[in-house]
Amino acid sequence: MSETSNYKRIVVKAGTSLLTDGGDFLNSKIIQSLVSQISELQSSGYQMVYVSSGAVAAGKSILKSFSIDSKDSEKQVLAAIGQGNLIHIYEKLFLDYSIPTAQALLSNRDVEDRLGYLNIRNTLLSLIDHGVVPIVNENDVVAIDELSGEVFGDNDHLSALVANMLDADLLIILGRVEGMFDKDPNLFSDAKLISFVDSSDQNLESYAGPSSDLMGRGGMLTKFGAAKLATNSGVDVVIASGLVDSVIEKLSKGQKIGSFFPSSVSHLESRKRWMLSNYVKEAKILIDDGALKALKNKSSLLPVGLLDVIGEFTRGEVISITDSKGDLIGMGITNYDSQDIKKIIKVKSENIENVLGYHFGNEVVHRNNMVLM
Repeated sequence: MSETSNYKRIVVKAGTSLLTDGGDFLNSKIIQSLVSQISELQSSGYQMVYVSSGAVAAGKSILKSFSIDSKDSEKQVLAAIGQGNLIHIYEKLFLDYSIPTAQALLSNRDVEDRLGYLNIRNTLLSLIDHGVVPIVNENDVVAIDELSGEVFGDNDHLSALVANMLDADLLIILGRVEGMFDKDPNLFSDAKLISFVDSSDQNLESYAGPSSDLMGRGGMLTKFGAAKLATNSGVDVVIASGLVDSVIEKLSKGQKIGSFFPSSVSHLESRKRWMLSNYVKEAKILIDDGALKALKNKSSLLPVGLLDVIGEFTRGEVISITDSKGDLIGMGITNYDSQDIKKIIKVKSENIENVLGYHFGNEVVHRNNMVLM
């Protein structure tokens, strides 16, 4: 990691252990520091996304009679009580910097579902474009598997999925530990920090371990897994301590703090690879020369530029985009199914709802969901 960087879109994840400073309740000083740093970067032109744990801890501060034990149902009660309080805290703090926020509660099922993935991605990208800081958390109230730590792992895995979904440049995973060590620093005084990590090195998994406290559900093992997922999607990752002064601001500028995981592929290579392995064969959209020129200028594909639709496909699937001769131009995730697109060929975007009776966006394929070959 160099002292200069080209990072623009940054996902910051704060775990329960950090937000409570290892205790039972949220630490307001730490939360204020994180919000201040994210706000300063947002105001400076960065696009910030915040993945925050802490709903259960927030609930515990309100319903002190509950104990944190292994019962998922009790954690769900605390999460249900705490999530509203948690987002209210963030809303007030960010408004001190005149920055609007939006809550996004996700579960693994939301991300795995094709249409759910498309809707989440489009919504979060739109929020970012409008200068809003999305605050993402797992939906503990309905997702028992995530509460048990079997899927997201205290939001580590979720943060990697969000970074991948939004084509983030950098994912910062913050806890109380300085980074990844060759031994457990809680047990060995001679443990050494690994400042540069090759996530493809399978031997490194032996260095990782579970969470060391009861409130948090993650640990270095889940953080390492999240880093592998993100770097394979073209995202740089840093695991660091959120207790370091101005850690987010320093990392955004490329300063060497914690453990750095460099991305293994570019965003474009990752997205091309994913689309090539998921596209619907024989499903094509033919476009005219005007649309072709617009796509090369990084515009979205609008219905007015369509010539024909070949094959059957549903909304949210990956389809081929060809020129009028049938030569492949690119691939993209379609906002409409094949039957709908046939009805809106050459239709202006503002008339889509008049033709179909509903509206999934002005674009047949948004530029953020497209790659040119």
